[in-house]
Amino acid sequence: MKLTAPLFGALALLPALALAQADMKDLKIGFVSIERILKDSPPAVKANKKLEKEFQARGQEIEKLAKQARELQAVLEKESVTMSESDRRTKEGELGRLNRDLQRLQREFREELNLRRNEEFQQIIERANKVVQQIAEAEKFDLILQEAVFRSPRIDITEKVLKALTDK
Repeated sequence: MKLTAPLFGALALLPALALAQADMKDLKIGFVSIERILKDSPPAVKANKKLEKEFQARGQEIEKLAKQARELQAVLEKESVTMSESDRRTKEGELGRLNRDLQRLQREFREELNLRRNEEFQQIIERANKVVQQIAEAEKFDLILQEAVFRSPRIDITEKVLKALTDK
């Protein structure tokens, strides 16, 4: 029987594959859900409350401006037929300015909130990564993943990380 090159190459890899599979049996893998850490950990809850408080006044200001715009729109819809042409144009111009200001304020608000949220969450992620490193060393993990298409609950160490973040 004559062996072709691809078949010979595959047969040559068999001992290496068997050795790799034997090593894989001793491999200890864990998984951490960063999404849960950023949602459920005490530092994340504290950061969210801090951000709510920090941005509450601006949010109320934006809501007040939005209410003014809605009220002016309602007046225009209701009374535009009976208004003089110049009054209608004035109110439409005012509504246009209000809407532009509102959109600008909303955009600035979102951008600043996202920037601050990212700053706060980056600190939490750094703390969580240190905790994960400590758990990995203490429990002799070979690999800990933060993203996976599928994971068994058996390898999920998120609860341990949450507990460690609570204790700190």
